[in-house]
Amino acid sequence: MLKKIFGKKTVAREPSTVASVDVVRYCGTWYEIASYSPKEERGCIKTKAEYTLNKKGYIDVRNSCRRKGREKSVKAKAHSVPDSGNAKLKVQFSRFFKGDYWVVDLAEDYSWAAVSTPTSRSLWILSRTPYMEESVYDEVIEKLNGKGFDTVRLVKTDQRG
Repeated sequence: MLKKIFGKKTVAREPSTVASVDVVRYCGTWYEIASYSPKEERGCIKTKAEYTLNKKGYIDVRNSCRRKGREKSVKAKAHSVPDSGNAKLKVQFSRFFKGDYWVVDLAEDYSWAAVSTPTSRSLWILSRTPYMEESVYDEVIEKLNGKGFDTVRLVKTDQRG
């Protein structure tokens, strides 16, 4: 957790990523199982992300959720950071807003993923299905705890809606 000491922010720990990500296997639909509840997603249910590899080698991103009975979505483009094994992506949501997307853990069969940022201030647990078995969720939490993430902050996402 970040705290201000004498008016200065402490530097967050940079998380390690997985060694490599097969972009073709990673593309498709991912459902948010839990997150640190970013302000952009407050009040959202049925949150998901869809990744499509386009002909130019970029990944087209569409993040969506339901809020107050209506679907909200945002589109972006992502590209791999050089020498990251595709585990680090730069995501551009608009001309002025870019974000970092780091795959910090990934199931061998690509059934779930954990994603963060270089500062560890954000964390998402994603699954290929809207629901994750509790035993799998507990295993992911244990792995993330071992990597130094504050998993107590995670808020489960309502996929029922």
